[in-house]
Amino acid sequence: MEFQNLLDDIVGSIKPHLGEGNVANSIPELAAVEPNQFGISVATREGEVYSSGDSETPFSIQSISKVFALALVLACDGESIWKRVFREPSGNPFNSLVQLEHENGIPRNPFINAGALVVADRLLSVSAGETNGVLGLLRDESGNAVLQVDTGVAASESRHNHRNQALAHFLASCGNLDNPVDEVLDAYINQCAVSASCTDLALASRFLAANGARRDGAALLDPHQTKRINAMMVTCGTYDAAGEFAYRVGLPGKSGIGGGIIAVVPNNCAICVWSPRLGSSGNSIAGVAALDEFTSRTGLSIF
Repeated sequence: MEFQNLLDDIVGSIKPHLGEGNVANSIPELAAVEPNQFGISVATREGEVYSSGDSETPFSIQSISKVFALALVLACDGESIWKRVFREPSGNPFNSLVQLEHENGIPRNPFINAGALVVADRLLSVSAGETNGVLGLLRDESGNAVLQVDTGVAASESRHNHRNQALAHFLASCGNLDNPVDEVLDAYINQCAVSASCTDLALASRFLAANGARRDGAALLDPHQTKRINAMMVTCGTYDAAGEFAYRVGLPGKSGIGGGIIAVVPNNCAICVWSPRLGSSGNSIAGVAALDEFTSRTGLSIF
């Protein structure tokens, strides 16, 4: 399919949405981002890349990192993580404490913050001292060896990390962290603070459109594991707006409060959109609208 003209059209049609919503303010460094930017990239399973708008502008990937952390844990450690994290939608905000307490320290899924902290803890345990395997995976799969952690974002997040500290200490009190709380929090913050562009993330996400095959053809995951991650992206990837995202977009997707969203067309391509203004559930308003237009015009949907 010829994507370039479509992406250019989407950049034009999405402009009315750029003033809607607000940038994330829970991390002050994110609030300083110029809000009216928009980028989109598509990377096909075969490695062709199509981009438009601000697609080469790096941004903080935030919770998009959770997909890559989960993939690394499954690749290194198989299915054992599911003894410590459920696989169900939460229906609550991504940083909710209430549900975690009600369910005795077992997070509802790996894409809310509590679940991602458990995944980060396990990744620390299985990665032989590697403190940011997510950054390494993103560099390898995007082909961009200079991707880095944005230290300003990481420092800002560390200073305003009270809710995640509370989640981590509660997890530890329930016996659901193996490593020291401070080490788990540092690992989690640093994976979220990786800075990458739409093009980087579309390329890095291709394994999810290729039955788990990496850029070099080696298997990161098997097809069964890849299917499972994509399924959880449908049901849990956009927090308590997952139903609305499935209704409008019809693809597995994972958002972050930096304004990025990755989406996957299985056996076809990976997509990344970015625009900093968010809706009430923490998803990019212009990004969701762009993905809605993309799937509506191409017919590329899992439904």
